[in-house]
Amino acid sequence: QVQLVESGGGLVQAGDSLRLSCAASGGTFSIATMGWFRQAPGKEREFVAGISWNGGRTGYADSVKGRFTISRDNAKKMVYLQMDSPKPEDTAVDYCASRYNVVVVAAPGEYDSWGQGTEVTVSS
Repeated sequence: QVQLVESGGGLVQAGDSLRLSCAASGGTFSIATMGWFRQAPGKEREFVAGISWNGGRTGYADSVKGRFTISRDNAKKMVYLQMDSPKPEDTAVDYCASRYNVVVVAAPGEYDSWGQGTEVTVSS
């Protein structure tokens, strides 16, 4: 399995930008589909964005489409989430996850490995 460690969270003002990073080790990162999820207080974990093993396919939640961008660097074993124009409703703990399947899916249960999360707070 892949081990994942997120970083880059913090406090940001609405309209500013923030980039989350996820470092992978172990497993075979280059063939893993990667996803970003988030969980706000009192809410269920939800899909934010996903990217296929070679970056050829991406998927986004409607709530972040056009504002967030997922990318990956297989040589560095990194996946990123660029958050542009964040809103207060984007406040959550963000998690990186991986699965050994070519399809980008939104269901958290379809992912095998998870990081510990990084907290993002967007102030108005």
